[in-house]
Amino acid sequence: MLVLASMASTGVPVKEIPGSYGPPVLGALADRFEYFVTEGVDKFFKNRIDKYKSTVFKVNMPPGPPIVWDSRVVMLLDGKSFPVLYDLSKVEKKNVLTGAYMPSTAFTGGYRVSVYLDPSEENHIKLKRFCFEALKNSRDRYFPEFSRAFDELSAAVDKEMASSGKASFATQIEQLIFNFLCRSITGADPVTQGLGTDGPSYVTQWLAPQLAPIASSGFLPKIVDELTIHSIPLPFWLVSGSYDKLFNFLWTHASPVLDVAEKEFGLNRAEACHDLLFNISFNAFGGMLIMFPSIVKYIALAGNQLQRDLAKEVRGAVRSQGGLNGRALESMALVRSTVYEVLRMAPPVPLQYARAKTDFVVESHDGFYGVKKGELLGGYQPFATKDPKLFDRADEFVPRRFMGQEGEKMLKHVLWSNGRETDETSADNKQCAGKDIVVMVARLFVAHFFLRYDSYTIDQSSSSVTFSTLNKATA
Repeated sequence: MLVLASMASTGVPVKEIPGSYGPPVLGALADRFEYFVTEGVDKFFKNRIDKYKSTVFKVNMPPGPPIVWDSRVVMLLDGKSFPVLYDLSKVEKKNVLTGAYMPSTAFTGGYRVSVYLDPSEENHIKLKRFCFEALKNSRDRYFPEFSRAFDELSAAVDKEMASSGKASFATQIEQLIFNFLCRSITGADPVTQGLGTDGPSYVTQWLAPQLAPIASSGFLPKIVDELTIHSIPLPFWLVSGSYDKLFNFLWTHASPVLDVAEKEFGLNRAEACHDLLFNISFNAFGGMLIMFPSIVKYIALAGNQLQRDLAKEVRGAVRSQGGLNGRALESMALVRSTVYEVLRMAPPVPLQYARAKTDFVVESHDGFYGVKKGELLGGYQPFATKDPKLFDRADEFVPRRFMGQEGEKMLKHVLWSNGRETDETSADNKQCAGKDIVVMVARLFVAHFFLRYDSYTIDQSSSSVTFSTLNKATA
C-alpha cells in the first residue's frame, strides 16, 4: 500500500471504492438479473453512478455463478479513470478479454490466442508481430478488394430495393466484410474456393457460444437466457464443424502467410492459423459487423444535409485525385471526422477489462480511489467516450467534432481499440493491431457509399438497419 500512503502524505484524500458485491453467489446473481432483465446495460451502470455518486464503484459483472464464481469487478465509467485499463505499468491483460469469464480454448484449437495473452508473455510479442506482417503483406489488396466487395453488396441491395421497396443492410454487410477480409489476407475468394456464401454464418455460429454467457440471445425470453446460456457454458462440439471449415480454408489459402509465421517468428503453424482465424473472425469481422451498421444508422439519423455534404466531399476528392485512392481518402476531412464520431458514440467493443498487478490509485473526475493488487477492473466504453466533462453535447452525434486543430486534440479521448486513438499499436501493448486499417476501411465504406448513392433513409422502427429509401447518385 505504498502508493496509497504516498498519496495520503501529500494531503490528497484517497477514498474507499464505493459499492458492494453483496453476499456470495446471491449478490452476483442479483446483479446479473438486473444487468440483463430488469434494467439493461446502460441503466444498470447509470443507476449505480447515481446511487454511489461516483463513476468508480464495485459491482458483479456477468456471467457470474455457476460459470464464474468470482465475478467481482471495480468499474471505471468516465473518460478520466478508464484509460488506466491501458496502463501496463499498473495492470495486466492476461485472460481478461471478456472479464472474469474466458471461453474454453477448445474454441481456438487448444491455444490461448493473442488477445488473451499479456504483453509480458513471449508468445504475445511473436503473435502480434506475425499479425503486423500479415496486415503488411495484404496492403496492396485493401482498396481493390473492398471496392469489389462493395460492388457486390450494392448490387444485392439495389436488387432487393427494386423488388420489395426496402432492403436489409445487415444481411448484405456480413458478406461484404467476410469476403473483403478473406480476399485481402489470403488472396483467395471464399465464395469460389471452398466456403461458398456460408462463411459469415460459420463465423457467427462459432462466435455465439463463446459470447453467450455475457450477452443476450435476442430471441429467447430474458428469464430463459438466465436459466440457460447465462448459467451453462455451451460446448465447442456444437460448432466444431463450422470452425473446421473456416480453419481449413485458411490452412489451405493462407499458406504464404503461415510460412512467414513459422520461418520468421518461430511459431507453430497450427497455432498461427488459429490465431489468424481469431483475428479475422472475432476481432475484425465481429468489430466491423457492429461498426458498419452504426455508421449507416448515425448518418441516416443526422439528416439530408450531412449526406449531401459527404457526397460532395467524396466526389470532389475522387475527381481531383483521379480515383478513390489513398490521396483522395486522406483529403476527406468530413468523412474521417464522421467515422471517429461513430466510434465515439458506439465503440464496437463496449467493455474492457484489466487486472491490477500492483496497488495503485486511480483518479476519476470525482476523486482518487485506492485499487488493490489482484482486483479485476472494468470499463464501459460508451460512458467513457460520452463523458460530458470531456465532450460538449456528449450524447449528440456531431459529425464535424474532430475537424480542425481543436477537433484533432479531442481524438485522445476516443477510446475504442484497447487504447486511445492517438496511441500507436505495438507488439508491447494490447492496442488492436489493425486499428489504423479499421478506420481506413470504415472511411472507404463511407466513400464508396456516397459515390454510388445521393441519399437514403432507414426504417427507424426496425432493430436492424433496413433501407426504406435509397437514391442512386445523380452527379
